[in-house]
Amino acid sequence: MARFKVSYAPSVRRLPSYLLLAKQAQDHGDEYISGTMIAIELNLEPIQVRKDLSITGIVGKPKRGYPVGPLIAAIESYLNWDTRVDAVVVGAGNLGSALTGFPGFKQHGLHIVAGFDADPEKVGATIYDTPIYAMDKLDERVQSLGVTVAVLTVPSAYAQDIATRLVAAGITAIWNFTNVKLKVPDEVIVQNEDLSSGYAMLSIKRHLRSLMKTADAE
Repeated sequence: MARFKVSYAPSVRRLPSYLLLAKQAQDHGDEYISGTMIAIELNLEPIQVRKDLSITGIVGKPKRGYPVGPLIAAIESYLNWDTRVDAVVVGAGNLGSALTGFPGFKQHGLHIVAGFDADPEKVGATIYDTPIYAMDKLDERVQSLGVTVAVLTVPSAYAQDIATRLVAAGITAIWNFTNVKLKVPDEVIVQNEDLSSGYAMLSIKRHLRSLMKTADAE
């Protein structure tokens, strides 16, 4: 697998879209998919598609494109989506429950094996067949399960304390859905997902589109 570089981040974010198109082509019985077709579907330049896919090690054939089967395998291997990864969700509220039940995770190798919450009414229950444990069982359960990945969806006021406990229990990667900038050791990976920022972009784009339509109508 090609070595990951920080500059690859934009390409990595586009790879799932390429994978989806490749799988659709496979479902249609296509043996090849062209970089140009991918570019048209995703409103990109063909050269960008070729550059993105090059990080996976896949090479297309002139006038034919990329062999669909090997392309799917190359993307999944690069993203490590062909390997099972067990994880826990900490915070079984609306967002945590939704993430626990999201079927796309298992398709990409991510299996939520346990959840944790401070609400006594949720403890002992299951969400999408995933058992929910009390927060005071967090440390021992994480260690006994042997997981190294945690999805953090607790209220922001508790995020840092929980993150510290997770790291102490052996977690080395945190998918952070809170708005707190977590302080963790350098060897611990944190991926921040700021839903408010995502909605901010959607909102401003919608507003600008509305202004453009108004201007065109005048």
